[in-house]
Amino acid sequence: MHILGHLTGRLLLEREPYKVNQHAVIDACAETGTWIELNASPYRFDMDWRFWPYAKSKGVKCTINCDAHRFEQVGFLRLGAGIARKGWLTKEDVVNTLPLKALIKELGKKRTKMATTDKH
Repeated sequence: MHILGHLTGRLLLEREPYKVNQHAVIDACAETGTWIELNASPYRFDMDWRFWPYAKSKGVKCTINCDAHRFEQVGFLRLGAGIARKGWLTKEDVVNTLPLKALIKELGKKRTKMATTDKH
């Protein structure tokens, strides 16, 4: 798995987040090199911005996803960038700011790590 999405499953003003230990999930993502989605839908904003400084301190990378179900929702990416900034993330912390060749290289690192882990 490269990316963990919908960390808490929350829907703002509709559904409370799942009761998960987000620090433990972030720690597991750090250990496995798994990225965490910043869901930029204004109905979700999942993971809460207050957890991003902790994730960053652990070396966990972010992927901003607009969660678009219609073309008009692609603009949510701008909202996601704002939430990332609010969580003290920089473009170096956000995987999908990378040029394509660098992104492919990062995906390869995860595959190499997974192959090494599977042998143990």
